Amino acid sequence: MSDPVFKISRTFDAPLPLVWAVYSQKEHLEKWWGPKGFVWVSGGLDFRPGGMLHYGMRSPDGHIMWGKFVYREIVPMKRIVFRNSFSDEAGATTRAPFAANFPLEVMNTVLFSEKDGKTTLDMTGTPFNASEDETAFFESMFPSMNQGFTGTFLQLEEYLRSQQ
Repeated sequence: MSDPVFKISRTFDAPLPLVWAVYSQKEHLEKWWGPKGFVWVSGGLDFRPGGMLHYGMRSPDGHIMWGKFVYREIVPMKRIVFRNSFSDEAGATTRAPFAANFPLEVMNTVLFSEKDGKTTLDMTGTPFNASEDETAFFESMFPSMNQGFTGTFLQLEEYLRSQQ
């Protein structure tokens, strides 16, 4: 049995160099990344294979949630591959605050392509080193994940408009 793959795609009315910049630079990421209503409170970015994005965000109810990306592959203007997880303030991997059986890590690939001045992001995510229970729970979260990433991509779309 293969692991479930979460997929989402979105096309932005923005050129590829701009979309790449706002996806790969901390001063941009902190303005749009994350769930709608969350505010970036802290973060660091080492954007290279083996590097990490580590960030803290305040939820609407005041709770601070930490997360991280550990970059495995970066092909400029084409692809970013990273392991994504929740973390503590020091950057240690932790369980998701909403469910103990969500996988500790998710392997993500974001593909970038441009046509007629519009940029498409194709993102996939699959559990990494997850148990059967974690894998099944991950798949059950697809509707919620779709809603969450749709909100994040709406924030990205608004931010891109402000940068043109």
